[in-house]
Amino acid sequence: MVISALTEEEALEKFKSEVPDLVILDIKMPGMNGIEVLRQMKMIAPQLPIILSTAYHEYTQDLSAWASDEFIVKSPDMLKLKEAVRKYLG
Repeated sequence: MVISALTEEEALEKFKSEVPDLVILDIKMPGMNGIEVLRQMKMIAPQLPIILSTAYHEYTQDLSAWASDEFIVKSPDMLKLKEAVRKYLG
């Protein structure tokens, strides 16, 4: 199942109604950032694997981002993201 959302409110609403097997979040979102969405999702489903993805390397130093199961800096080949998805979905 793929849940696609434009805003953090849409993401959380869809998440609550259809808990997915895996979540990939961008940090830069309109309104609240992906780290806050991550925090709220983990409160609802603590065991759910959540991958944070960003183009901004400086977030690797943000301790809040460490609550994610994987933190990936975006790259053109998406190899690390694909590997992380395989890791959690088998």
